[in-house]
Amino acid sequence: MYSASYCAVRHRWEFVLFIGNYASQNHVAWGSLKIRLDYAYTQNSSIGDTAMTSAAPASQYDVVVIGAGFAGMYTLHRLRELKLRVKVLEAGDGVGGTWYWNRYPGARCDVESLEYSYSFSDDLQQEWEWPERFAVQPDILKYANHVADRFDLRRDIQFNTRVKSATFDRQTNCWTIGTTTGEMLSANFCIMASGNLSLPRVPDFKGLNNFKGKWYHTGQWPHEKVDFTGKRVGIIGTGASGIQTIPVVAKEAKHLHVFQRTANFSVPSVNHKLSPEVVKKHKANYKQARAEANKTPFGISGYPPPSKNVLDDSEADREVIFEKKWNTGGNISFLYSYKDLLINKDANEAVSEFVRRKIRTIVKDAKVAQILCPDDHYIGTKRLPLDTDYFETFNRPNVTLVNIKNAPIVEITEKGIKTTEGEYEFDAIIFATGFDAMTGAIMDIDIQVTDGAELRKKWSGGPKTYLGLMTAGFPNMLIITGPGSPSVKTNMISAIEQHVDWIFDLLKHVKDKQYARVEADLDAEEKWVKHVNEVADSTLYPLANSWYVGANIPGKPRIFMPYVAGLDKYRVICDQVAAEGYRGMVLAR
Repeated sequence: MYSASYCAVRHRWEFVLFIGNYASQNHVAWGSLKIRLDYAYTQNSSIGDTAMTSAAPASQYDVVVIGAGFAGMYTLHRLRELKLRVKVLEAGDGVGGTWYWNRYPGARCDVESLEYSYSFSDDLQQEWEWPERFAVQPDILKYANHVADRFDLRRDIQFNTRVKSATFDRQTNCWTIGTTTGEMLSANFCIMASGNLSLPRVPDFKGLNNFKGKWYHTGQWPHEKVDFTGKRVGIIGTGASGIQTIPVVAKEAKHLHVFQRTANFSVPSVNHKLSPEVVKKHKANYKQARAEANKTPFGISGYPPPSKNVLDDSEADREVIFEKKWNTGGNISFLYSYKDLLINKDANEAVSEFVRRKIRTIVKDAKVAQILCPDDHYIGTKRLPLDTDYFETFNRPNVTLVNIKNAPIVEITEKGIKTTEGEYEFDAIIFATGFDAMTGAIMDIDIQVTDGAELRKKWSGGPKTYLGLMTAGFPNMLIITGPGSPSVKTNMISAIEQHVDWIFDLLKHVKDKQYARVEADLDAEEKWVKHVNEVADSTLYPLANSWYVGANIPGKPRIFMPYVAGLDKYRVICDQVAAEGYRGMVLAR
């Protein structure tokens, strides 16, 4: 085991890439960059035109990345251009992050497959074939594995490795990363590519360990198929994962009970096979489509920006537009119908009521339909799921809706689930209860600095970052799609590529100028946090009890975490920061 002081002893830049701490986590932790010119190395230089010794211990790296999802893989690929010694740490035994862990029935991306893919390689874009409009989890995982193989990424990824701690030494400008197996790694830079929806939340129900049947969490689904044929199944949760799971399990189970606390809006995916003609046309215009996507709030092409407010149109005209969007499918398309859907309550209510009417039309039992109609949040202020026959599923004779807002769950018993109104017996229980989103995967690691700074303490009142990329007081640590960045309110792969490309440019600048330490300025961080909050408060988003504000985690500070001005505007801001010599950051030799 090598201590952090190795960084100073060996006189070298060291980056540490952390990949995969938990589930689909893509943590990226960065240590500080440090250059010493008084030591000769025998290999090509990675940073500061020094070369790396071929005799360097295996636990010493320039960068350690946490997480081997799409963020971690692209980070590894790009940093190789700087000839850095990089190691990615991944808790699972394969790449894919979210799509490695979330294997539940019906798991499917809500961004169209031709958009939800890397843009950095035109050869990759041209050779990969997506079979459906909205890709299923197995196809996305195949794509992730194809990318890992095509760019030979696995040789720098250490699987089955969960990160437990990361400590930065200000004297040596070095991060020491510890794993749950006791292994220690050293690096100057630590990159968190741990993901936004990576730490599954299993509610602390009384009696869970007493249940005699089998239980599953959608975010920790077994790799082998789970057969529910002929079984009595209960599912708790009607968020995006539950809405995708319920129709599939209902077709297998003898009987399915759906336990709903909060009714959720959902719109049809209208998924279908992609025709060769559509794929050929899209691939022929990929460059143009990507350029268009970069100029949109969501990082997705093909949706012209709306020109009118909702109430500018008559009710009849609005109905025509909403009906067309409903029949075409897609949540981005639906929310992009008008300019003011997410900032004007009256405008939003017009859209919300349209969806409620759809639910009442689809669900035959009026009482069930009313329970399924959301009345406690504005449409789009929580994640708006895409579904295939979700509301239709409640017409099946083997599906029962249980309203646990009126009759809360008391405990999990040996036989099943007990509410205040009675007990339900099951052979299997599914928890579709989501994640400790945005911050959970990062704070699951004990991150400290030798001057006494602890990330868990700093973020105890809510996360604070500069651009969502770094947090003041923690040098040489970078975060991909962190809180305070557009992240989950965009096409995630577009957001990842923008972040990683920006980080690449920063590190190249640090190398060229021979800086040893990069740190966010506290005042700049405070101003950015204030700006993020001001933008959020100008919308309806903070009014919902969503995982965007941490409402699903008991005791978590209620802070709206994404930056919702749009990926296009955020991209301009980041580019301006870089053009001004990395304004808001302290770079030291």
